[in-house]
Amino acid sequence: MYELIAMALALTLLVILLHLKVKLGRSMVLAAIGLAVLLRVTPSEFWQALVNEWHNKPLSQTTAYLFVVLVTLIMMVNVFATAMKETGVSQRLVPALHGLFRSRRLALAAIPMMMGMLPTPGGIMLSASMVRDLGDHIGVKRSRLAAINFLFRHQWEPVWPLYPAVPLVQGIFGVSAFALISHNIAITVAGLLGGVIFLLLWGIPKRDKNSRPEGRLADNIRNFAHAFWPIVLVAALYAGFNLPPAVGLLLAVIVFLAIHKVSPNRWAPIFKSGVAFDFSLLIFGALLFKLDLEAGGAVEAVVEFFSEINMPKYLVIFFLPLIVSYLTGVTTATVAITFPFLVPFIGTGSEAKMGLETLAFAGLVCGFLITPVHLCLALSASYFKTPLIGIMLKLLGPTLLIALVGALMAAFC
Repeated sequence: MYELIAMALALTLLVILLHLKVKLGRSMVLAAIGLAVLLRVTPSEFWQALVNEWHNKPLSQTTAYLFVVLVTLIMMVNVFATAMKETGVSQRLVPALHGLFRSRRLALAAIPMMMGMLPTPGGIMLSASMVRDLGDHIGVKRSRLAAINFLFRHQWEPVWPLYPAVPLVQGIFGVSAFALISHNIAITVAGLLGGVIFLLLWGIPKRDKNSRPEGRLADNIRNFAHAFWPIVLVAALYAGFNLPPAVGLLLAVIVFLAIHKVSPNRWAPIFKSGVAFDFSLLIFGALLFKLDLEAGGAVEAVVEFFSEINMPKYLVIFFLPLIVSYLTGVTTATVAITFPFLVPFIGTGSEAKMGLETLAFAGLVCGFLITPVHLCLALSASYFKTPLIGIMLKLLGPTLLIALVGALMAAFC
């Protein structure tokens, strides 16, 4: 019971720091230090936990490896975003997307989904202007536009390897990319279906018969392909050859810059743009939080506590990630904080019950879809000039559908 109280206090500290506008990375590190103090974890115990990892776990599951891989991934995502701007590809992508999709509903959903394949800090703003302009043109209410942009942008988080949470989950449970993606895809499908039913089938005015798509089809396809072949390459290398997304994206960026004949003198500034100190601190703090739980024996203690009170494991698996996700609004941090607790319930390697992992990730997604702490929701409310509660209410339907599908996956997979 004490370990649960300690974790609750550490999360409370995190929420307070975020409310005080302390940067996310610094807040996460301070919360992790606070948890270490509460659990009475000494530096020597930290070191011993790291040594035990090195000897008893595969390299891909060690804290040091995960830190290097995840930080490099964030840096390379930022580098790729800068490279797209440098070559003018991102500017040509906007009219290309408008011209490619004849259906206005499909265009409204596809624009944030496409942009969501490139996770960047506050990246919801990449698609916000396009969705707002298109939605205003066809007469959609701003609250609905904000919900569409937010929901469809985040449908990749359970499965897309460029999101740090995906390789982190893979490392915690020691499962293959195929096993993880083939199960978590159910969450993405549920989210898309929920978005269609609750956001796209209603509130979209009828088409103006005089409207015409923009640009030549061939030009639109070419501009679209220029932007997304690197992302597709990274996903293929990860799913097919288990190549870390950071490495795949590095290769893709090098080829991308060479194809577009970017001067070598510009390469250094482009790669320098990838440095994201606060997000590096976020990864460090999240992994430190995870190490606190392991070194302090909190995982075993909490599992034992839930067993003693006979709390159904399905409730633990779903609601623990949901609560932490709701409190923090951060996917990677939620995975690092809660998923180690779930290892005894879900298992690892070939014995992992991936249906239960899907239930856990569904809880995580439900939490961050409806929390005002989520940075993207706050940005959306501000940019679209609409009340935050109006966006959250429109997201309730898709959220409930994701929870239902998570429960079905746990029951039958």
